[in-house]
Amino acid sequence: MARGSKPDRGEVQLFTVSYDDGSISSNRKVPISQIDPYNQESSIRAILEAQDLEIAERSGRPRPNIKSVDKVRKSKRS
Repeated sequence: MARGSKPDRGEVQLFTVSYDDGSISSNRKVPISQIDPYNQESSIRAILEAQDLEIAERSGRPRPNIKSVDKVRKSKRS
């Protein structure tokens, strides 16, 4: 029996998130379909904050406030 392919989860954009306490979270995934094309920065931050809230609820530890969000650029590997 052949293996099934991975389910289609849609396209995502990766971001590096810096927090007020100096910590960094790399390669955070944001679905492109959820990003508001007219207000990208605010919608990306809102999505990441919602993810942080869910992480905090599951772990029982609050996440620090987001200081900055940077888009991850694809590297050219040879």
